[in-house]
Amino acid sequence: MEVKHKSRGMYWLLFFVSTAALIAAIALHWPWLTLIIPFVGTSLVLAMDLI
Repeated sequence: MEVKHKSRGMYWLLFFVSTAALIAAIALHWPWLTLIIPFVGTSLVLAMDLI
């Protein structure tokens, strides 16, 4: 069987951007900061190719 290697750069970019947004939301006391947490978790899991 041949293993296909897919590019995960876009997922890493999404992870870093959403992490920066989460840090900014914490620092600025944004009341809806919990909406960013699923993006951080999902993009990290996709970037690490766990699913």
